[in-house]
Amino acid sequence: MHFNSLAPVLFAFAATFNCFGQTIKTGAEQTEAYFPKLKNKRVAVIANQTSVIGQRHIVDSLKTAGINIVAVFGPEHGFRGNAGAGEKINSEIDPSTGIQIFSLYGKNTKPSSEQLNGIDILVFDIQDVGARFYTFISTMSLAMEAAAENNIEFLVLDRPNPNGNYVDGPILEPSCSSFVGMHPVPIVHGMTVGEYAKMVNSEGWLSKGIKSNLSIIACKNYGHNDAYVLPIPPSPNLPNMASIYLYPSLCLFEGTQVSVGRGTNKPFQRVGFPGLKGQVEFTPISLSSAPNPPYKNELCGGYDLDKFAESYIRHYRGMYLLWLEDLYQRYPKKDKFFNSFFDKLAGTAKLREDIQAGKNIDEIKNSWLPGLNAFKKIRKKYLLYPDFE
Repeated sequence: MHFNSLAPVLFAFAATFNCFGQTIKTGAEQTEAYFPKLKNKRVAVIANQTSVIGQRHIVDSLKTAGINIVAVFGPEHGFRGNAGAGEKINSEIDPSTGIQIFSLYGKNTKPSSEQLNGIDILVFDIQDVGARFYTFISTMSLAMEAAAENNIEFLVLDRPNPNGNYVDGPILEPSCSSFVGMHPVPIVHGMTVGEYAKMVNSEGWLSKGIKSNLSIIACKNYGHNDAYVLPIPPSPNLPNMASIYLYPSLCLFEGTQVSVGRGTNKPFQRVGFPGLKGQVEFTPISLSSAPNPPYKNELCGGYDLDKFAESYIRHYRGMYLLWLEDLYQRYPKKDKFFNSFFDKLAGTAKLREDIQAGKNIDEIKNSWLPGLNAFKKIRKKYLLYPDFE
């Protein structure tokens, strides 16, 4: 197994430009397009730490503009984005604004009618990373559904997809549906949240085929081939662009006995487990971003992949399964390698069964093609931006 090298790829706190040198503008930055729509309405916002206009949080910007924000909904990792994956988030009052914050993670993944009482419009503004199991698109879908059931407008302020230049992975099967995968899409769908919202709404994927009163403020000067550098980490364990490029391939290990570096300074940039003879050694510890990481305080052997991410993964334009195949073969107790979460992440039992059967990577990926080709035809109907093909 070869792991190439390149300096770690960090977030750039500057404007991102498209291939023509034009500044990419997010939906949130185009205040002239939606501020008038929010005037004189009772507004609720689904937001986290990525929900900014320039350097300022969207909630602060809306309040300054005189818009009546009556509630904020926070997804996984919380409104401020400082909770670890799967950590329980409590509803509270935001100390800086006095606005009621409702958690949309844990038992309450969908806004209730009581929480939406009196609201005229629900605004979604969260940076996604383009993988089916990254739960913000599940949050958005359930919120769209709740808004439709309560006759509330739903507005998506779109943001670019940093992994929007390819489509890959098995299509989710209904038997594997969960909060980490709700719809029949591949692991990497190649869509922005605005495009994804259009698809979910128009394909009838909301409960009982209900339709949301949906509107979208699209990005300007963005295309799916543009390399968009996120100005703010989208969650505690995706701290840089290397982790974001690796995430679609490495998150599958969360359903195995392999550590993905939670509890270290390189989450989603390294893989390993105790006893593995690899390139590096690391010991996960309790951190605010990962209070109880796998193999806490145990020495692991493994591989650092951050230097491989930008030099290869960004341009590979596909899921990289070599690590899954290799570490399965090298794990001493193969019958214990996968846990029950793996099939939910993969969206199918077949990927696990294929790895266990010793099928090669090309054979596995070729088996995805019929589903991917069918999905691409659906996807094409809802694109808002120039595609990568």
